Amino acid sequence: MWTKEVSKKTTASREQIWNLWTDVENWNKWDNEVEYSELYGSFEAGTFGILKPTNGPKSKFQLTSVDKLHSFTSRSFLPFTKMDFIHEMSEEEGSLIVTHIVSIKGPLTFLFSKVIGEKLISELPKALENLSKMAEKD
Repeated sequence: MWTKEVSKKTTASREQIWNLWTDVENWNKWDNEVEYSELYGSFEAGTFGILKPTNGPKSKFQLTSVDKLHSFTSRSFLPFTKMDFIHEMSEEEGSLIVTHIVSIKGPLTFLFSKVIGEKLISELPKALENLSKMAEKD
């Protein structure tokens, strides 16, 4: 398994972050690595969607867990491998901390961690910065 995470302190509220997270069709407004995304149903565990990365083929994803105002996980399916995008909020000394985690597991982890994982993790700080700024404006 390959796992990397990035965290950012924000002055936004949980509700402001949650509203941006659950607005799947507009993920590309704060994540430059997303060309477009769509969810086929309610924002709840088990719901499927589609995501087209900026420099990659579109892929199906599924919300595997949703804990309102706290966290959610979306799973993308790669050949013989699963890639989870874990989004969490926590509090530390009265401040809200937003964390995005990328986890890749399966027989081809070694390949996808290099081909996809390293690029994703290098872009996560920008995505978190954009998410935080957008949320703080609302």
